[in-house]
Amino acid sequence: MRIWPGKPYPLGANWDEVGVNFAIFSEHAEKVVLCLFDSPKDNIESTRITLTEYTDNVWHCYLPDVRPGQLYGYRVYGPYEPEKGHRYNPKKVLLDPYAKAIARDITWNDTMFGYAYGSPRADLEMDQHNNAEYAPLGVVIDPSFTWGNDTSPDIPWHKTVIYEAHAKGLTYLHPDVPRNLRGTYAGIGSPSVIEHLTKLGVTAIELMPSFYRVNEWRLEQKQLSNYWGYNTIAFFAPDIRYTTFDAWEAPVREFKSMVRALHAAGIEVILDVVYNHTAESDHLGPTLSFRGIDNKCYYRLDPKDKSRYQDFTGCGNTLNMQHPRVLQLIMDSLRYWTQEMHIDGFRFDLASALARELYEVDRLSSFFDVVHQDPILSRVKLIAEPWDLGEGGYQVGNFPVLWTEWNGRYRDAVRRYWRGDSDALGEFATRIAGSSDLYDNNSRKPYASINFVTCHDGFPLQDLVSYAAKHNEQNLENNNDGENNNYSWNCGIEGGSTDPHVIARRERDKRNLFASLCFSAGVPMISGGDELSRSQQGNNNSYCQDNALNYYIWGLSAEQQKFLKFCQAAIKFRKEQPVFQRRKFFSGIKYVSSVAKDLTWYSCNGLEMTTADWNNPNICLGACFDGDVIDELDEQGRAIKGDTVLVVFNAGYDARNFVLPAHRADQKWLLIMDTVNGEFRDSPLIFQVNSQYQVQGRSLILFILDTYAK
Repeated sequence: MRIWPGKPYPLGANWDEVGVNFAIFSEHAEKVVLCLFDSPKDNIESTRITLTEYTDNVWHCYLPDVRPGQLYGYRVYGPYEPEKGHRYNPKKVLLDPYAKAIARDITWNDTMFGYAYGSPRADLEMDQHNNAEYAPLGVVIDPSFTWGNDTSPDIPWHKTVIYEAHAKGLTYLHPDVPRNLRGTYAGIGSPSVIEHLTKLGVTAIELMPSFYRVNEWRLEQKQLSNYWGYNTIAFFAPDIRYTTFDAWEAPVREFKSMVRALHAAGIEVILDVVYNHTAESDHLGPTLSFRGIDNKCYYRLDPKDKSRYQDFTGCGNTLNMQHPRVLQLIMDSLRYWTQEMHIDGFRFDLASALARELYEVDRLSSFFDVVHQDPILSRVKLIAEPWDLGEGGYQVGNFPVLWTEWNGRYRDAVRRYWRGDSDALGEFATRIAGSSDLYDNNSRKPYASINFVTCHDGFPLQDLVSYAAKHNEQNLENNNDGENNNYSWNCGIEGGSTDPHVIARRERDKRNLFASLCFSAGVPMISGGDELSRSQQGNNNSYCQDNALNYYIWGLSAEQQKFLKFCQAAIKFRKEQPVFQRRKFFSGIKYVSSVAKDLTWYSCNGLEMTTADWNNPNICLGACFDGDVIDELDEQGRAIKGDTVLVVFNAGYDARNFVLPAHRADQKWLLIMDTVNGEFRDSPLIFQVNSQYQVQGRSLILFILDTYAK
C-alpha cells in the first residue's frame, strides 16, 4: 500500500475522489498507528500504518489506494500516568473523533477498559488485553448525495412550533410505516409520519441525540440501554441504531433523505447535541476514543488530582472547552451537520457546562465568541438547555443574544398554577406574557423563551395529571433516580383509572395545559407523543427503557382521538393569531393612538387586575391580547393587525362568574373554545360586553373580540 505524507487538515478520514487523507490530533502522544480492518467481523486489523508525519500536533498520512467503505481505528502510544492526566494504552483500538460513520458497534467486555478492570489498584494499572475484536470502528464515507433543490424552510423564530421527538420511539409502532423502516430516520421521513406532523401544525422537529452513542456498561449488565442517547462518543456520525444499516453508507444516506423529506414538507430539523461530556464516563469508564487519544487535552481534569475528572454534567466527565482543539472539534461538528447534513438548528444539552471558563459559568466564554462570529452557525437556530449540575449552573435567562433557552421556569410556573398552588398566579402571568423578567434585559426577544410544559426528561403530559409521585422501579435503581419535585397531580387516583370522572378531569387538565402552552408569548415546544396521550406508567426518568414504555402509541381511543384533534386546533389557532407571535415584549401601557393596552389582565369582575387582586389566592383571571396594538411590521413593512383575544384561566375547583370586559365600546365577544368540552367552534357564540360567563372549575376559555357581531 502506498503511503504519502498527506495534510494535517481537515481532521478525520476524508475522501477526495482519488484517495483518503487521515488526520488525528494528539498533543502528547509519542506514536500514532492507523489500523485498517477488512470487515466488521475481523478480530484484528489487517494493516497497521505508523503515522510519521506530525504537524501542529496533528498526525497524518494520505493513502491513494484506499476508497470509501474502508474500516479503520487508531492505536495511540504514550505514557500511562493517570496521576499526570495521561491514559495512553496502545492495546486499545480507538474511534476517530471525526469519524463520519460507524461500521461496527461496540461489543461490551472487560477489554474495553484501558485499565485492569476489576484490579484492586483501580485505574492505576494499565490493561494488557487487546480490544480489536470488540471496539467500534469508523468507516470512510463518500459524502456525495443528491439533494436536488433542498432548502431550509427558514421559519422565523416567532412563527416556530417545535416538536421534540425520539427517532426510534416516534415510528416504532406506527402501523403505516413500512416494518423495515420503523424506528429509523427513514421512518421519520415516510409520508405517514410527515402527514401527522403537518396536520399537528408543528414547524420544526427537534430530534433527541442522533450522534453515535454507546450504552453504559452498568446498563448493559442490567440488560437495559441508554435509549435517550445522551451518551455520545462520535460527534459527526449518525447513530446506527436508527437506520436500516443495510450497508456502511446507510446511516448518512438515510439521515440526509429524512432531512430532505422534512424540508420538502416545510418542517425544519433541529438536533439535540451533547457536547458537554462523552460516553467515556469517569476515571473508571471505558477507553473508547478521546481518553486514549489525549486525555489531558480533551477533558477537564481535577487540578488537585489529575487522575480524576471535573464533572459538571453528572455523567462522569466534562469536555475541556478551554482547549482550542476541543472548541475546534465542536465547531467543526456543528458546521458539518449544518452544511453537509442540512440541519437547521441545535439544542445544546446542559449548555451551561460549555460556558464554564475556569469554574463559574461565563456569559462571555470562548464558546459563545466562536459561535457568534461564525458566518454559518450564527444564522441557525441555537437553543440552550440553560443549566448543568455544577454549582451556579442554573442559568435560565442568562444566555447572550442569538440564543434561545428552554425556559424551565415557564414549565414550573404553568404546572404549579394548574395544580392549584395559591402562590403561583403572578409568575404564571409573567410566563404567559413571554418572561420579560428573564429576557428583556439584554436585547433579547420573547422568542428567546422556549416554552414547554413537558419534555423527554420527566413525566409526559398524560402522566403529569395521573401521578403525584414518580414510579421508576423499572429502572432498577430502587426508585431513587429521577426528579422528586414534579409539580404533578393525579386527579384523585394514582396511575391508570377506568373511573369516568377521573378520566374526564385528566382530559380537561391536559387541554388546559396544552392550551396554555399554545396561547403564550414565546416559542412553544411540544413533547412528542403528548398529543397521542402517551404514558410512561409514572416513570419520570425513562432514559434506559428501550421498549413500549417509550414508544409512541398510534391506536387511539375515542378520548385520545378527541385530544389529538384539540391539539391540532389549538396549534392552528395560535398560528393564525399575530398576538401570540410577537417579536416585542408587551408594554402593558396605552399607546398614544390606542384606547387599549397591548396586554391587559382582568379579574373576574371584568376590571383590570389591581395589586390586591394579584395578592389574592383566587386563581381565576383573564388575559386580553390586543390585536390592534401589536406595534410591529411584517416582511413588507406593513403594520401587523390581528384579532383581540381574551383567554380566561380558572385553575380553581369552583365555578366563577367572569364579567366579559368592555375592552372596547360597541363590540362583542365571540366564544371560540371552552376546555370543558374542548371543541373549537365553527360558529362562535356571541356575548355582550359586561355580560357574565360562568367559567367552570379547572377550565380555560377562549374569546375573540368582534366589532361586527350582531
